[in-house]
Amino acid sequence: MSAKLEVDGVVRAFGGVRAVDGATFDVRPGSITGLIGPNGAGKSTLFNCVSGFLRAQSGRVLLDGRRIERSPAYRIARAGLVRTFQTPRTLARMTVLENVLLARDSRTRARELLALVRLDGYTDELAGTLSGGQRKLLDLIRALMAEPRILLLDEPMAGVAPALRVELLEHILALRARDHVTLLIVEHDLDFVMRASDRVIVMNEGRVIADGTPDEVRTDERVVDAYLGTRR
Repeated sequence: MSAKLEVDGVVRAFGGVRAVDGATFDVRPGSITGLIGPNGAGKSTLFNCVSGFLRAQSGRVLLDGRRIERSPAYRIARAGLVRTFQTPRTLARMTVLENVLLARDSRTRARELLALVRLDGYTDELAGTLSGGQRKLLDLIRALMAEPRILLLDEPMAGVAPALRVELLEHILALRARDHVTLLIVEHDLDFVMRASDRVIVMNEGRVIADGTPDEVRTDERVVDAYLGTRR
């Protein structure tokens, strides 16, 4: 079942710098929403606040209308909001299959998902022997094993071979169509974001500066300013 995520006035500062400065937006049930912005825009910090790995200093985060911004990460995950990380959190001394089974003990499902991203041939290999891109895929599969209602993907395409990116995009689209998973994706690959997303949210200097369809965001002068530093 799809879930709705609402972010309302979230603030998170480090010293005198507001990494997230009153961010407000919603992610509609069953949608794929892209979250983009230049380096230092606050995207990853916001992800950490939403998923419980950092505590917001003010503002609210709601999952299906229930506030979660004070909940620990494991409770948020149990409620159905699961995330991946920019740097995969694989356990190097465990096998690929053992890593996947940490999320849920279903070998059949684990093997199906590993086959989907071409990792089925590495089932009994130690996760530490995988390439960086393969570890990203393993992190994604482990998140999917938890059967999330809303999935936060932090740069899923980083380090993934170009030939596999097309398949990964197709799988993400299928997740929404088949399993009704709601997705919020941070990604620097703008072509991927524009192709995958129903809506795109743009952050700069901790604030949300644009929110619309991919076509609307492409032509928004505030977005051009944020990325290029000058108006057309």
